[in-house]
Amino acid sequence: MRIIPAIDIIEGKCVRLSKGDYDTKKIYNENPLEVAKSFEAHGIQYLHLVDLDGAKSSRIVNYKVLEQIALKTILKIDFGGGLKSDTDLKIAFESGANQITGGSIAIKQPEVFKNWIQQYGTDKIILGADAMNEKVAISGWLEESKEEVIPFIQNYQKKGIRYVICTDISKDGMLEGPSFELYQRILEQTKDVKLIASGGISTFDELPNLAE
Repeated sequence: MRIIPAIDIIEGKCVRLSKGDYDTKKIYNENPLEVAKSFEAHGIQYLHLVDLDGAKSSRIVNYKVLEQIALKTILKIDFGGGLKSDTDLKIAFESGANQITGGSIAIKQPEVFKNWIQQYGTDKIILGADAMNEKVAISGWLEESKEEVIPFIQNYQKKGIRYVICTDISKDGMLEGPSFELYQRILEQTKDVKLIASGGISTFDELPNLAE
């Protein structure tokens, strides 16, 4: 199992939302690079960087934050939030992303997302399958789609997806523990998927349970 800390960005600052609600925004640090360097100093090798402004506005916004972290650390960065076009994707990779996460686009423009998988390869593209009432949430979690999470993942597995990040939105930012039951069902019903379990993790003691 790999530990991947996340930094959520609004207006260039590190924030936390509760259950994806933008009105609950809490600023933790105004310098994302400082936070990323702290992770690196503690031996962390991977970072999940989320452009919440981008997710809300459906275009990449905080790519300068990505650029700074990529230039000044050796962290391997997976970047998500608002990536809706080939131009957005190009900016993300040119700014230093090692991988990108696509969620809304996989629902709204599946052909574009499928082309990304074919063009960049399955090691570069992560499927974002964030769950709200067992349905895939999109547009910065402001909208609930009709797609059920597990069939959605299974469908993209057939198209070659290997990496999936799933957040149970009811758990995110609450520090009350992750959604063990949901993640277990995903792994039981999707063969060989590399699942990134996101949201709710609050103590070290929860990690062995996730590994199991």
